[in-house]
Amino acid sequence: MQALQTAATGMAAQELNVQVISNNIANLRTTGFKKQTAAFQDLIYQHIRRVGAQSSDQGTILPVGIDIGGGVKTVGTPRAMTQGTLSQTGNDLDLAVTGEGFFKILMPDGTYQYTRDGTFQMDNQGRIVTAEGNPVQPTITIPNNASGITINQQGQVSVTQPGSTTSQIIGQIGLTRFVNKAGLQPVGSNQFTETPSSGPPQDGQANAQGYGTITQGSLEQANVDVVSEMSDLIAAQRAYEMNSKVVSAADQMMQTTSALFR
Repeated sequence: MQALQTAATGMAAQELNVQVISNNIANLRTTGFKKQTAAFQDLIYQHIRRVGAQSSDQGTILPVGIDIGGGVKTVGTPRAMTQGTLSQTGNDLDLAVTGEGFFKILMPDGTYQYTRDGTFQMDNQGRIVTAEGNPVQPTITIPNNASGITINQQGQVSVTQPGSTTSQIIGQIGLTRFVNKAGLQPVGSNQFTETPSSGPPQDGQANAQGYGTITQGSLEQANVDVVSEMSDLIAAQRAYEMNSKVVSAADQMMQTTSALFR
């Protein structure tokens, strides 16, 4: 019976939907995380009577047809790149982006990855790096014995050298934007890589036209709305249950039909 297979596609789709929702909830407190949603489309139809077909020799046209759907398929898990709220931490090297742009990170293999997670540290060379020790681009090295690290909205890094009462700019953290930021490929560790869908990276400066601003001492929280996720989870569970009931009903119908023809 076709209904069994159709309902099975619905159960598989809702299972994936629950997986996406659970990942969103699991990353509720992940810095810079961007939530995903599951997108679905109906499968190809079996056209038993095509709409618009001629139904008589006099040219009568069918106003409706008979089309039997084959179920549902997953077409994507698009990521919502909306702004998350900022949370103050007070740490000098914690940075948050408000608006467009990603921090550019140099990986050990010489490639670049991009992130909204501004939880940065200082390594043993004085470089500003990620939690994994990969340097933020452009590479900025804090001089020994420097104090009073300040980073303004443009990303300019200033420090006060020993014996000086005025701060000195030692570098500038850049931002990178993409034509289609939702087309970036997530690779874990709160980082993304460019893809043909995202378009090439466009490096620039914070607070310039088209780029966001940088806030020191703050971090961008995940853009996950827990109330919305719980509501979606309940809806997905109900849809899964309804599809499972269709499977049970179709199985009972098949058993009844088999008994009649014995």
